[in-house]
Amino acid sequence: MKVDVDAEVARIYADVIRRNPAEPEFHQAVREVLESLAVVLGRHPEFTAHKTVERICEPERQIIFRVPWQDDRGEVHIARGFRVEYNSALGPYKGGLRFHPSVNLGIVKFLGFEQIFKNALTGMPIGGGKGGSDFDPKGRSDSEVMRFCQSFMTELYRHLGEYTDVPAGDIGVGAREIGFLFGQYKRITNRYEAGVLTGKGLSYGGALVRTEATGYGAVFFASEMLAVRGEEFEGKTVSVSGSGNVAIYAVEKAQQFGAHVVTVSDSSGYVVDEKGIDLDLLKQVKLVERARISEYAARRPGAVFVPAAGGSIWDVPCDVAIPSASQNELPEDGAVALVRNGCRIVVEGANMPTTPKAVRVLQEAGVGFGPGKAANAGGVATSALEMQQNASRDRWSFERTETRLEEIMRDIHHRCHATSTEYGDPGNLVLGANVAGFLQVAEAVHAHGLV
Repeated sequence: MKVDVDAEVARIYADVIRRNPAEPEFHQAVREVLESLAVVLGRHPEFTAHKTVERICEPERQIIFRVPWQDDRGEVHIARGFRVEYNSALGPYKGGLRFHPSVNLGIVKFLGFEQIFKNALTGMPIGGGKGGSDFDPKGRSDSEVMRFCQSFMTELYRHLGEYTDVPAGDIGVGAREIGFLFGQYKRITNRYEAGVLTGKGLSYGGALVRTEATGYGAVFFASEMLAVRGEEFEGKTVSVSGSGNVAIYAVEKAQQFGAHVVTVSDSSGYVVDEKGIDLDLLKQVKLVERARISEYAARRPGAVFVPAAGGSIWDVPCDVAIPSASQNELPEDGAVALVRNGCRIVVEGANMPTTPKAVRVLQEAGVGFGPGKAANAGGVATSALEMQQNASRDRWSFERTETRLEEIMRDIHHRCHATSTEYGDPGNLVLGANVAGFLQVAEAVHAHGLV
């Protein structure tokens, strides 16, 4: 019997909304993938017969738990912890932990859903998962962060393992937090299981390039997009949003490629530095002092700070834009401004930073668009390389790891571009990423039977 694939996709999406109410970010992530799958279901009726899409949309396990902790004044706080172990068809669950007040189950599910396909695109044997807490580490002392991390891991440890679930960092979870989490895991389990967390410090099993990986990977991906157009980064004006690890190391790699990076931002506003971002100063302000981005402008002659209420970073003219802060930070009017000012490439350094309407504006204008599940896969790819090194009790050089990262990102671009051509829309990397990632996961799901 012939199936109306458009009606089938609509039915699946309606069911996702019904089963997961009040989770708009999750709905958005699922819809973005489903919009690419009608052409796949038309070629593979077995996916409809075996409810493959529905099985991938439903997490294998969702864990929510209480995290009590005490601040330096002795006041007790109750945070909420999450871990969504989404899909293990390709390997152990792999995905970061995010500590931020905005974290809720819907946010974690959206991130975990994206992670399934992102991890598949790397070609590494890792499944998809995500986690975190509504705890805000901003302004907290090291002792407070340590106490929170220890309480968080006291519950989460029972769900982790190098063959089960391997978290990493994300927003609000850097080397400090990973260290505290790993220490508590080791204490509770009495095992030095280095491969259970990635993003570790270099002194205890971390991998070189892991800190830089997501930002570097986004720029490697953008370089491939430019190459398809017969262009390169040399001389290009680049706008980067954010000022965390992703943004900082996207700036660093773009500058190494000869680009002129003129913006960075945080939640308080953005900086325009027409002379080009001073990377050393940016690292001092954000990585060492953990200060607001306005401090950069205060110390950098000629740089201008624009408060969040005073304008949009996307109004700044550029050739390449790399949104690297948070989800839905690039709205429709931002995309219109980028197109108006001649932007040619937008590459997502963050997870789903571009709204669906903004994506349509960019695609209709012929702007190259690199979706996050492909373009920001460098972080998890290097996490998998860290797992390899931990398993073999080995440590690779910076150059070897960076070379391997670059190879992975170039391969991801090639797969997405080739798949977009095979499925009838050459150059549509959203389609290419969704279809290539889905097919790999779907084949593994089928191979494992109804589990």
